[in-house]
Amino acid sequence: MTTDPARPPFIKPSGEELRQRLTPMQYRVTQQEGTERAFTGEYWDHEEPGLYVDVVSGEPLFSSLDKYDAGCGWPSFTRPLPGTSLAENTDYKIGYARTEVRSLEADSHLGHVFPDGPQEEGGLRYCINSAALRFVPVAELEAQGYGEYLNLFQK
Repeated sequence: MTTDPARPPFIKPSGEELRQRLTPMQYRVTQQEGTERAFTGEYWDHEEPGLYVDVVSGEPLFSSLDKYDAGCGWPSFTRPLPGTSLAENTDYKIGYARTEVRSLEADSHLGHVFPDGPQEEGGLRYCINSAALRFVPVAELEAQGYGEYLNLFQK
């Protein structure tokens, strides 16, 4: 959770408010545990430096520094941002156990985590739906209330 005063505390809107604010795909993914089709989401091959935040709450989740091409058609990350916790649940929706990941602030369904990521990076692959994310470029971090993360991108 960010401590930046430019970002006020999050209070989850009602389902109706979320239906009005989010696209149908964003709502389906985050609120109804949907999944976008592989290779169709906005960020699966996105390479610009910055943060990926929860589309519902703005909670900072992942850094572009931890994003990699897993070849699966969804944005894949080796880890969440330092200090960020994700809720994990066991999901049997496709007939076998998977580990679902959700944001803590908004309880948004994000995607799943698998143990087939790069071994040199810890071995995890956070396979996340683009529709669950909003991207904040490095140049806009300060203005959008994520200034505390600028140091991640400074060499």
